[in-house]
Amino acid sequence: MAVDELAKCLQVDITQEKHHALIGRARIDSEDIVLVKPQTYMNESGRAVGAILRGTYTTVSDLIVVHDELDLPLGSVRVKAGGGHGGHNGLRSIIEHAGSAEFIRVRIGIGRPAPERDSAAYVLSVFSADEREDAAGAAAKGAEAAKAIVREGPTRAMNIFNKK
Repeated sequence: MAVDELAKCLQVDITQEKHHALIGRARIDSEDIVLVKPQTYMNESGRAVGAILRGTYTTVSDLIVVHDELDLPLGSVRVKAGGGHGGHNGLRSIIEHAGSAEFIRVRIGIGRPAPERDSAAYVLSVFSADEREDAAGAAAKGAEAAKAIVREGPTRAMNIFNKK
């Protein structure tokens, strides 16, 4: 949702099929960027990301990964530099295929499911009517965070988006 929102803001289509992903090329100020939506299962998203990094000669330090985060409340957005996968299989795959965990993350909170609900089923489920507004707001905020990272750098973006 956040990548779609960013594409909408930048007026770019993410329709080119390449390396098991849909991609779109755009600019944020003077920076050329590639928006990527892996079309693999989430736990294999690193295949697409790694191939695109190699194909565009982009370094891992220039990579911004936007992902859902169970450990943040629904609607919240945080920016993080580096770190582990924290049990997130998509991040695990990206780290494996990119060869490093030293990329920037835009973490979008989806909250935790009720104790009796399976986390995997929760992550794959559609937002309820009550949750849609918070999710849409978080997607827009996630797109803004990605733009701030490109324009102002990760440290400044963290100062803006990691306020409690």
